Amino acid sequence: MTDSLPDRTGIKIHETAVVGADAAIGSGTFIWHFSHVMDGATVGKNCVLGQNVMVGPGAEVGNGVKIQNNVSVYKGVILEDDVFCGPSMVFTNILTPRAFVDRKSEFASTLVRHGATIGANATIVCGHTIGEYVMVGAGAVVTKNVRDHALVLGNPAREVGWVSRTGERLGDDLDNLVCPRTGERYHLGDDGLNLVE
Repeated sequence: MTDSLPDRTGIKIHETAVVGADAAIGSGTFIWHFSHVMDGATVGKNCVLGQNVMVGPGAEVGNGVKIQNNVSVYKGVILEDDVFCGPSMVFTNILTPRAFVDRKSEFASTLVRHGATIGANATIVCGHTIGEYVMVGAGAVVTKNVRDHALVLGNPAREVGWVSRTGERLGDDLDNLVCPRTGERYHLGDDGLNLVE
């Protein structure tokens, strides 16, 4: 419980949540019912951790991150600023798990870049990078790196289109990619879409 915690001014921790004394948590963060932030975890400012969220030791959560209910963020997972993790989505940490084989030294890292969205019930197989502003559809299974601004769907997840910084789906004309919400223009490069200056 929270009675023995250091000063957590500016942080809201529900009475049913468990937060390790050595967890680093930024101001403005909300930690809701039955969540567990373990010693050695890092959670940035202005985050929201929904019900039954676990952030493990060595996991890094940036500023402005929203993690919905029933998500576990393990050691080796890095969520940059403004990432959205939908309810019950899954991060893995071992490629070939066996209950009877200790593979803790084999955890593979997963990087989720700035502004990416991972839909409900999606699975992110460890060892990959999810690019900036990516949109991973609900239920998708990501088995490889995803380029910036890509929209990926299915099992295994496949690139089916592009989304803007604000999450709007862009048209199919690769020479005229304009966000309908903001008017921002994009062009396609090797690493995905890039905002036109």
